[in-house]
Amino acid sequence: MFILHSVYKPSPQPSFFQFSMAGKTIASSFFYVCFFMHYVVAILDPVDFLSLQSIRKDLEDMPGSNFFSSWDFTAEPCTFSGVYCDSDKVIALNLGDPRAGSPGLTGRLSPAIGNLSSLAEFTVVPGRIYGALPRSLAYLKNLRFLGVNRNFISGEIPAGLGDLRHLRTIDLSYNQLTGSIPPSVGALPELINLMLCHNRLSGWVPRFESQTLTRLDLKHNTLSGSMAPDSLPSSLRYLSLSWNKLSGPMDRLLNRMDRLNFLDLSLNQFTGPIPGRIFSFPLTNLQLERNQFSGSVEPVDEVSIPTVDLSYNRLSGKISPMLASVQNLYLNSNRFTGRVPASFVNRLLDSSIQILYLQHNYLTGIEISPTAVIPERSSLCLQYNCMVPPVDTPCPLRSGFQKTRPTAQCNQWRG
Repeated sequence: MFILHSVYKPSPQPSFFQFSMAGKTIASSFFYVCFFMHYVVAILDPVDFLSLQSIRKDLEDMPGSNFFSSWDFTAEPCTFSGVYCDSDKVIALNLGDPRAGSPGLTGRLSPAIGNLSSLAEFTVVPGRIYGALPRSLAYLKNLRFLGVNRNFISGEIPAGLGDLRHLRTIDLSYNQLTGSIPPSVGALPELINLMLCHNRLSGWVPRFESQTLTRLDLKHNTLSGSMAPDSLPSSLRYLSLSWNKLSGPMDRLLNRMDRLNFLDLSLNQFTGPIPGRIFSFPLTNLQLERNQFSGSVEPVDEVSIPTVDLSYNRLSGKISPMLASVQNLYLNSNRFTGRVPASFVNRLLDSSIQILYLQHNYLTGIEISPTAVIPERSSLCLQYNCMVPPVDTPCPLRSGFQKTRPTAQCNQWRG
């Protein structure tokens, strides 16, 4: 919408004009000529103006927050905190004070948000926003960034988000969302980041089509079922599926994920082998604990991942010396057998290994002197194996108090 303003300016000098009509000369007296200079000033589109009013009506500052103090609708809304405009349209709406420790907002998200037709970014700071996500979000065809995390949003994820073909980031983490992840969200072609962790989502993990997806965080939900080998793109760099009820083998899927920097599949029911190739990925953290992975662990080369946790699985065979280069290694509560390679002892004594947990296996020996001094910043636990620990070292309380595994169990396992 535009307003035309006319500015009256007199001419600096008088002018004399002669007009000839029917052969006669008509003399005019001096007069001022008015020049009109027109200029255009843009104000907010009335639909966007009314939408902001509706949004404001449904939200309030929590005690200690003054975010809405600038939202005076007698002034230009494009100057409001968190409102960003291009010409006469709102293109970004960031609700709440983004500074750390801000109390945030309370109330509901108005369906009027869907009327902000040029909106490309919509975020809400952590607070006490409750109720469902407006289904009208599906009308925001230009939306690229959606962030409503750490609130009390409930209900299901609107399937209509899958119609927003330019969405690149969705962060709905730390809410109370239920239902399944819509397959339409998995089909978004330009999706880069999807954070849905710490909700109450259930059902299967959909297939993700985007070849630019780099971050997928679905931890702390109740997702179930198995995952097809081609269900995730190889572009992923961060993958967290921990604290769910997912099951089935993962070796064929993981073999394709050679760009991963972070992988956490812990606290699920995954089965089958752990591919040796995964230990060569550029990972900083590998967490596969508390699953049902089985078979031997055979890295193809010396492992450079700082932290590897394979505890509480059904892994067996001998411990590979290729794992001796890991700083924090958790192999406890498995079915490993044989002697611990000497390379582990050397790196433990020179403080290269900080944590080496081998308790609750079927190990039969380790080449370490009973008088060896374990560095203060290193931790070794050997109890409840098929040997008497040659050194007395403190172990986690949950390891129990039995130093060795009963002979009958050791003989049965060997058999």
